[in-house]
Amino acid sequence: MTKKPDYHEHEEFQNRLRKLTEIRQCIDPYPPKYTPTHTTQQLHREYDQAQVGHSEDAAAGTTAPVCLAGRLVLFRSMGKNAFAHLQDETGRIQIMFNRDQTQLTGYPSNPSEAAECESSAYKFIEKKIDLGDIIGIEGHLFHTHKGELTVFVKQATLLCKTLLPLADKHSGLADKELRYRKRWLDLISHLDVAQLFRTRSQILKQIRSYFDDNQFLEVETPILQSIYGGAEARPFKTELHALEQEMFMRISLEIPLKKLIVGGMNRVYEMGRVFRNEGIDRNHNPEFTLLEAYAAYWDYKDMMSFVENLFEKLAISLYGTTVVPYTPHEGAETTYVDMKAPWIRLSMKDSIKQYGNVDVDQLSDEDMRRMLEESGHCDLKKLKGLSRGLLIAALFEVLVEPHLTQPHHIYDHPIETTPLCKPHRDPKLREEGIVERFESFILSQEVCNSYTELNDPEIQRNLLELQAARRDAGDEEASPLDEEFIEAICQGMPPTGGIGIGIDRLVMILTNSHSIRDVLYFPWMKPL
Repeated sequence: MTKKPDYHEHEEFQNRLRKLTEIRQCIDPYPPKYTPTHTTQQLHREYDQAQVGHSEDAAAGTTAPVCLAGRLVLFRSMGKNAFAHLQDETGRIQIMFNRDQTQLTGYPSNPSEAAECESSAYKFIEKKIDLGDIIGIEGHLFHTHKGELTVFVKQATLLCKTLLPLADKHSGLADKELRYRKRWLDLISHLDVAQLFRTRSQILKQIRSYFDDNQFLEVETPILQSIYGGAEARPFKTELHALEQEMFMRISLEIPLKKLIVGGMNRVYEMGRVFRNEGIDRNHNPEFTLLEAYAAYWDYKDMMSFVENLFEKLAISLYGTTVVPYTPHEGAETTYVDMKAPWIRLSMKDSIKQYGNVDVDQLSDEDMRRMLEESGHCDLKKLKGLSRGLLIAALFEVLVEPHLTQPHHIYDHPIETTPLCKPHRDPKLREEGIVERFESFILSQEVCNSYTELNDPEIQRNLLELQAARRDAGDEEASPLDEEFIEAICQGMPPTGGIGIGIDRLVMILTNSHSIRDVLYFPWMKPL
């Protein structure tokens, strides 16, 4: 027999269960449908400052009629009237039940016929309805003597009897971890959280609109893959029982999207979940939303302009300006980030020279290793195995990233940082091992990664074979050789610009959120 959860023994649960049994004797506590015609936000917007009349007018039915549905979040009985707050998706409004006029849907006209029924509908509401119950109300608006907009309830309908109480806002939901684990309670108790997630949806809608307006086609590619690739990450594994085949959750969107470019679909994008079996922290969750887009006949410079114009558009749609506020923690000074295009553009080497006051071309590999060791950010054992390109990238991370508060594009990276990017068109930079890649940074965080995509099948095979060799040698983040992808590249892929944007980090910046858990409905949490 299944063990029942602990809350079944709680007094409040038992009391509500008893009430539910009594309610069933009088009315249906779970009716199938209700059709509200208004929201609380709509009513406040239209009537807070309007002349709507007093309670006597509402009792006579001469003021504006309304119909709402939501949770009961406050209840105060005051003799012949009871005042309450009703909360729907958009906010709260005061409502008033009246002993003489409020009726309850389905309540017997002669309550004495049912032993469990109270003497009146009003008394039934007072005794059997609890905070957190979902109700529908029909009535008329009025302003109290203090000027508060209120609904005089003529008809109430119980839509859902709840068996668990609302969390106490001050003690029960002060714990951030509990709020992440039980997001439904967080949304009920904190209307600002619900607004944040509505903003997230608005951001996604604006992104899709921007790509659609630029003739990109939204596509969907497989989440389950027999060979994973497109990034360096450890995958999640599963099994396709029908074929007795090991499968992987995708770590990137790149490979199938490039196959579509080969097939002649010149501008494609996908926004969807990817899965990486790695660390969990303020900026990382095992599953997250990634946007990748590819445009035939573009290069990374085209993508720079495309990205900064997207961010500018998003900022204006949310704030009416390109300036976005960010406060790192409560009580801290607010930073204002200006998304207006064009953004600052620096090569990786020039950024180290500007922000770190270091010219890497004048340093030996040992000089860079010593600087990194002295910075305290790098392990000496790890430093000994780094190539020159990776040492430059490590210096950039230590000396430059903390300064990239305002939007920056950092371009022309060492080839060791990526195996899927085209070598630089400038012969001198190509000889140095520089590739046509840029990363975009805001608030010292990477928010975008872009390449002029590699379409040379011989170089592609060599680089992917090296990656596969690393995997065979024990590197769990290196990808296996994908022969089908190489075959597609051999078929011919036009010059292409590609981009990847971490949507969750973008939402964090645009909503002044400090953890990726704040912008995910259900972030992954360590089991209790």
